[in-house]
Amino acid sequence: MTEYGFPRASDDVLAIRTELAEQVVQALGSAGLPAFREGDSGSADRSGAVVHIDPDAETASAAVSVGWRCDVGLLRAAVDSLASGSPADAPAVRLPGAIALHMQGALIRILLSAGIIATPENDETNPEHVLVFGRVSDLPPGLRPTFVPPGA
Repeated sequence: MTEYGFPRASDDVLAIRTELAEQVVQALGSAGLPAFREGDSGSADRSGAVVHIDPDAETASAAVSVGWRCDVGLLRAAVDSLASGSPADAPAVRLPGAIALHMQGALIRILLSAGIIATPENDETNPEHVLVFGRVSDLPPGLRPTFVPPGA
């Protein structure tokens, strides 16, 4: 099946990705953070960790990713500031991005502590996103990391 000219993942693959996304939501929720899947009912205006499932058959990065969404009022203030002619480095404009970058590190550490493999996204268009690859327990023993995340 294709969508916008890109082949979509099979239903079986999407089910595995959905299960991983649910594990991410649970791990972040257990840490006390608001977390939800993108596209869930009422998620458009929610703030917190937004978990995205990529429906593409072949993804350039990970099939599941997480980003931090600030309060809608803070985002609206940034847009209004830009619309009124403020420079892109104005405090109201920079604050949502700065918060998201700080939250990226926290999201990664929380997920690693929960046994979920997560790394920063190396992409200039989404520099604050976190890529999620699966559970450490799913790796063969020889490929499992031997480090202990700080604070674990």
